[in-house]
Amino acid sequence: MNTPSLLAFDGLLLISIVSLAWAALATRDARRSVILFMAFGLVLALAWGRLLAPDVALAEAAIGAGLSGALLLAAVGGQQGARSGSAQNAGHADPQPAVRWAVTLLCAGVAGILGWALLESFDSSARDTLAQAVAANLASSGVSNPVTAVLLNFRAYDTLLELAVLLTAVLGIFALGQARPGYRFAGPVFDSLARWLVPLLILTAGHLLWVGAHAPGGAFQAGATLAAAAVVLRLAGHSHIGLPAGSVLRLVMVAGVAVFLLVGVTLLALGRPFLGYPPAWAGTLILVIESAAMLSIAATLVLAFLGGRPQALWQATGAAESVPPAATATPAALPEDSSGAATHGVCKEEQSRC
Repeated sequence: MNTPSLLAFDGLLLISIVSLAWAALATRDARRSVILFMAFGLVLALAWGRLLAPDVALAEAAIGAGLSGALLLAAVGGQQGARSGSAQNAGHADPQPAVRWAVTLLCAGVAGILGWALLESFDSSARDTLAQAVAANLASSGVSNPVTAVLLNFRAYDTLLELAVLLTAVLGIFALGQARPGYRFAGPVFDSLARWLVPLLILTAGHLLWVGAHAPGGAFQAGATLAAAAVVLRLAGHSHIGLPAGSVLRLVMVAGVAVFLLVGVTLLALGRPFLGYPPAWAGTLILVIESAAMLSIAATLVLAFLGGRPQALWQATGAAESVPPAATATPAALPEDSSGAATHGVCKEEQSRC
C-alpha cells in the first residue's frame, strides 16, 4: 500500500475508534454498549497492529474484545435479571445530567494530563533508549522476541507481580460463592460450530505459546485463547468445559506464581540472582514459566466468566443424575404435599439452568 492509502486507512481507524468509544459511552442500553465496546476492541486491535505492536494487538483482540465482552454480556444479563421485578425497577434511576457531565469532564481532564505527560516524556528524553538497551542484550535473554525478553527476563519481576494480581483476583471470584447456572443447549448449528472451533482454539493457544520465543505470542495471548475455548463450550450449553475440579484446579490457579518463585529460589540457591537466568538455560526456563502461566491465566479468565466457584462435575451433568431416588419417584409414590414440592423444585432447578 502506498502512503496516501495508509494515511486514509489510519484516518478511518482514528474516526472509527473515537466514534465507537463515544457511542459505547453515550447509549443508555447496557447490552448495546457492551457490543459497541467489543467492536471498539477489535478496531483498537487493528490500530495496535498498524503501530507495529502485534503482541498488544493479539492481547487486545483476545482479552479486550473477546473475553471481556463475553464477561460484560454475562454481567449485563445477570443485572437485568435482578432488576426484572417491578419494585427493583422502581428504585433504579439514571444519574443526573450534571453528574454525567462531571464524570465526562473528569475523564477528559485525566486523558489530557496523560497526553501532556506523554509528550513531555518524548521531549525530555532520547527516543528508542529502551529499544536500544533491549537489542543490545537480546542475545543473552534466551529468546529472540524482544517483548518476551522484556516480560520474562529483563523485567520478570513485573510479570511475577501481574500473575500474583491474577491469583488475588481468583480468590475474590471464589469469595462470590457458586458460579452462575449454565446456559441451555444452544442448538445444533452453534454446537457444530463449537465442535470444530474449540480444537482450533486449543491448537492456536499451543502455537502462540511455542512461537512466543521468536514471534508475536506468549503466555498471555495463549492463555486468553485457551480460555476462549472454554467460554465457547459454556455458551454452547456444555456443562463440562475442561476446567479441572478440586485440588487440581487449585494447583492450576497457583501454577504461574509457584513456578516463577520456584525458578527464582532455585537460582538463588545456585548462587545466581533471583530470576537471573543462566544464558544457556534461559530459553528453557522461560518456556517452562510461560507454560505454567498460560494455564493460570486461562483458569483465571474462565473463572471470571463463570462468576464464582465452579460446580462439581456431578452437579453439572444434569438434574437426573444429581436428584436422589426419593425425589425422582412418581407422584403416586410420594405423599400428596411432598410430590408437588419435589416437582416444583426440579422445575425450578431446570429453569435456573436455562
